[in-house]
Amino acid sequence: MDFFANFPLWAALAAIVFAQVVKIPLRFAVTGEFKPGLAFSTGGMPSSHSAAVAALTTGVGIMEGVTSTMFAIAAIFSIIIMFDASGVRRQAGEQAVVLNKLVKDFQYFVDGAKGWNRKEEYEKRKELKELLGHQPIEVFFGGLSGIAIAFLVYQLY
Repeated sequence: MDFFANFPLWAALAAIVFAQVVKIPLRFAVTGEFKPGLAFSTGGMPSSHSAAVAALTTGVGIMEGVTSTMFAIAAIFSIIIMFDASGVRRQAGEQAVVLNKLVKDFQYFVDGAKGWNRKEEYEKRKELKELLGHQPIEVFFGGLSGIAIAFLVYQLY
């Protein structure tokens, strides 16, 4: 039962859920598109990775103190995750955009040259996931929302 009393864990989980769900109304407000599937996808505003690790680190800081070894571990872990979300994963998403364009262009050439567009197997091709990483602003607001969620959950805890 100690598992259910783990405040930093629940703060992080609440931050993930909040960040994933809030993507839907934010997208609707900005573009007018209602896409409930955003709650189960990577990328977008705010970063749920950043929200989770910021909430976890904040929760550890509240419970263990900011001078504790556990807080130091959580803080470094958070920095690495946030850096990765806005760096490596973002670059992978940008590469996926280019690769998907190359695949479409190549497929267009092949379809026109040999009539392969009638073959069912080519219609089932899946594109690479393009929305993998985050803009720095998405990481920033993910981190801020994680910290806020941790303090909110602590008040309810």
